[in-house]
Amino acid sequence: MITIGALGKTYNDGECITTEGEKGNCMFIVQQGSVAVVTGQDAQEVELSVLGPGDVFGEMSLFTGAPRSATVRAKGSARVLTIDKRGFLKRVHEDPSLAFSILQKMSTRIHELNQEVARLNREK
Repeated sequence: MITIGALGKTYNDGECITTEGEKGNCMFIVQQGSVAVVTGQDAQEVELSVLGPGDVFGEMSLFTGAPRSATVRAKGSARVLTIDKRGFLKRVHEDPSLAFSILQKMSTRIHELNQEVARLNREK
């Protein structure tokens, strides 16, 4: 689990934290509560995952500078810490295990996505 202080911002149920397609220059860590990661628009929206305390999101934009690939909203009350690239690099310099933890989480996500793509291909 990743923990960095307790200075995050509290979001109310349904409040948008990031929006799909927007420019991203920071990442987020869920400190309390949970958030929903969704893609698509309105009636076509699909929930990709629900993240809880210690989970990270937005890191892809931090590393690549690419637009956000999903929208993230609070599910209930959620406290989320925002970390910009400079702050992230400083923390990694102080504690390299932070980078390892994020890489571990990203690798798990890629593995799960690969399994889902394989399952969908088998169903065709």
